[in-house]
Amino acid sequence: MAALSTVVIGIILFFVLIVLASAIKIVKEYQRAVIFRLGRVVGARGPGIFFIIPVFEKAVVIDLRTRVLDVPVQETITKDNVPVRVNAVVYFRVLDPVKAVTQVANYIMATSQIAQTTLRSVIGQAHLDELLSEREKLNMELQKIIDEATDPWGIKVSTVEIKDVELPAEMQKAMAKQAEAERERRARILLAEAERQAAEKLREAAEIISEHPMALQLRTLQTIGDVAGDKSNVIVLTLPMEMLKLFRSLGETAEAAKKKLEREAEGE
Repeated sequence: MAALSTVVIGIILFFVLIVLASAIKIVKEYQRAVIFRLGRVVGARGPGIFFIIPVFEKAVVIDLRTRVLDVPVQETITKDNVPVRVNAVVYFRVLDPVKAVTQVANYIMATSQIAQTTLRSVIGQAHLDELLSEREKLNMELQKIIDEATDPWGIKVSTVEIKDVELPAEMQKAMAKQAEAERERRARILLAEAERQAAEKLREAAEIISEHPMALQLRTLQTIGDVAGDKSNVIVLTLPMEMLKLFRSLGETAEAAKKKLEREAEGE
């Protein structure tokens, strides 16, 4: 009898230990346990250690850390009828663990499906230029729509980023030609502007020289000094403007005297 009593006590203690082990729950700092008592939610507990009533209560542990959801490639058509392939990444976390358990069967899968459908919808309402140049605006619009859709589930979507935009090969070639034409147009505009500025400076220099004739002589002497140091250059010396004017006046005087003598010879 004593041996039988010992065995019974041992079995009872074993079951008590099992019940106590199942009653003790420990959750980490980034976790919360949603408690169900006889099928009804009684709240969330944690972090740390707490007790539940075995058989009558059940704990569902939810991770509160930010999750990274990779949205697979979505094939859609932009508003200007350009087929594109776009993927994205979504950052979200659970704010209300009770809603995340009771309002949706699988909040991760549900968030993924909402992100995919929203991505196709937003891209379909945008032009290709907006998709390529205003991506930040589309990211904010995606974040707002997805966050509003997941709010009843206790989910907070913090960031949505469009990762890659894949265009058809024909569209890539057309865009490359367009970019090349734009670069050529800008180069021609810059060249024309440079020529206009150079012509303007030359005009100003001509006006200064016309007002100050000695400026031309000084510039001539400066040019001669620049080329004199190189023996391979041929130096061309120019006569001063005053000497040229003197020679011209002398030529005109000689021509006038000649014509006068011719007239006197004809008169005789």
